[in-house]
Amino acid sequence: MSKDKQPFDEMFGTGDEPREPYKSYHKWFEGEQNARLRRKAEEAEQAFRRTGITFNVYGREEANERLIPFDIVPHVLSKREWQKLSEGIEQRVRALNAFLHDIYHRQEILKAGRIPAHMISNNEAYLPKMIGVEPPGSIYTHIVGTDIVRTGEDEFFVLEDNARTPSGVSYMLENRETMFEMFPELFIQNRVCPVSTYPKRLRRSLAACAPPACDGKPVIAVLTPGIHNSAYFEHAFLADEMGAELVEGHDLRVVNGRVAMRTTQGYTAVDVLYRRVDDAFLDPLNFNPDSMLGVPGILDVYRAGGITIANAPGTGISDDKAIYSYMPDIVEFYTGEKAKLPNVPTWRCSEPDSLAYVLDNLSELVVKEVHGSGGYGMLVGPAASRKEIADFRAKLKAKPDGYIAQPTLALSTVPIFTNKGLAPRHVDLRPFVLVSPNGIDITPGGLTRVALKKGSLVVNSSQGGGTKDTWVLES
Repeated sequence: MSKDKQPFDEMFGTGDEPREPYKSYHKWFEGEQNARLRRKAEEAEQAFRRTGITFNVYGREEANERLIPFDIVPHVLSKREWQKLSEGIEQRVRALNAFLHDIYHRQEILKAGRIPAHMISNNEAYLPKMIGVEPPGSIYTHIVGTDIVRTGEDEFFVLEDNARTPSGVSYMLENRETMFEMFPELFIQNRVCPVSTYPKRLRRSLAACAPPACDGKPVIAVLTPGIHNSAYFEHAFLADEMGAELVEGHDLRVVNGRVAMRTTQGYTAVDVLYRRVDDAFLDPLNFNPDSMLGVPGILDVYRAGGITIANAPGTGISDDKAIYSYMPDIVEFYTGEKAKLPNVPTWRCSEPDSLAYVLDNLSELVVKEVHGSGGYGMLVGPAASRKEIADFRAKLKAKPDGYIAQPTLALSTVPIFTNKGLAPRHVDLRPFVLVSPNGIDITPGGLTRVALKKGSLVVNSSQGGGTKDTWVLES
């Protein structure tokens, strides 16, 4: 667990021989010429450019639109490893959905003293207007991205939960398609679980969550903030792949108690809205009155059972990193079982003793904003300068309840392809989960994010990270 521990390499373990999941790939790699692999890597980059797979970086003066680097060495998981992960993820997602239902209804977990009430009532992500609202099918978390890190052969941890508007699934799909085009022989030699059915499964899962007002085949639409959003490519991609309409707030209005979208034939009622707009901007009548991105009155239609919003408003509280620190209690409270996938140990800086420890050990810890995402607003102590640590110390003292801290884990590595051959880099994995009244569906694979800089622990694309294809072996 300490930063001095030699990282576990997922291809080679702690030795020079490839681990079982990688043996077939490694044998193939050893027989390839570096010149061909370099050429294929360049072809992959060109393919991503042609497809328009970019993301936007906010707050930069230079050109915003960037290509996410793609590495041609896959991240491989055995069937046994995947089973361990999927069982733990399913348990966690069930607990999260039960937790969200509870805090907006009976609040049994607060009455039992397992979570301090002020952690909920004072949380900016908690929406009092959702109290007593029953989402269609009692589903809050329709789409979840669970970030997993690894420190050893059988040591997996959940780094964070993403249940607000999780992104990245389009890159999972495009990574696989690109890899298949570049190296079709690998998929003949290796039995890799497919991921291409995700859009159909997403549509089926969303349709199963249709509201009481739905009459006939559910009409599904994807709500995007627009072309300037960092994940706009993904919004358009998923709408197209699902056969759903891509809409912006100005395309929707409330008509006869339903949310309807503008079409060439007039307005058509929408049954399920897969929204990629944050809660605050979803409804200017009920939340931020200045929002131009949402639909006036949509929350009232939702409360009356006229539309399903995925994910449900108010789910963002489960992404809160202070709430995350209570997840072992949350899992046990709602499932009666110990968590199958542990959390990373976490200090809540809102607690005086924890704050004192964190301030004394800043150079050894990772400190994150409670509501932060994308790798922004965090301190990686071992990699920080004295000035950065001093500046962060001041931030912590000024607003301790805005931060949590964690040990610097010796995250596992997976090799990337460089001009000099293979080189180890730190990775994490975001599997994608679909939840409906019909059950929980976890796509076998996910988005592997890789830190391209040697020694870096930050894998986010916004911070210079790249992505890989993720293989789950069928046998």
